[in-house]
Amino acid sequence: MNYWLVKSEPFKYSWEKFVEDGQTFWDGVRNYQARNNLKGMKKGDEVLFYHSNEGLAVVGLAKVVKESYQDPTTPDPNWVVVELKPVKPFKKPVTLAQMKVEKRLENLSLIRQGRLSVCAVTPEEFDVIMEMGGMKKKS
Repeated sequence: MNYWLVKSEPFKYSWEKFVEDGQTFWDGVRNYQARNNLKGMKKGDEVLFYHSNEGLAVVGLAKVVKESYQDPTTPDPNWVVVELKPVKPFKKPVTLAQMKVEKRLENLSLIRQGRLSVCAVTPEEFDVIMEMGGMKKKS
């Protein structure tokens, strides 16, 4: 299993709207590195849902339910989407400020490449963030 982090501006698509929808395709990614990360996602992979711009925190856990396919919002074949389903909200949001001071997260892509909207997360980083959010660790 692989672990990922996706960013969304809450005014555009919040965790609450995601939960209300029950499932969504993750579209609008127009960065090649983020697109390659979408292509790397496999069914069952776990995804941290991060509110960007407002909140600046991991607020929930999602799961990949369908692997990458052509982004239906554009005719350009270079762009793909994956389908995600919410699993559960974090007991307490994990803020960017908290992650920046956590030594075990010093290499987290969210911190090193702040503008990247879809990032890979190591199993160790995933466990640390889950622990910080009051969630049960995976390993």
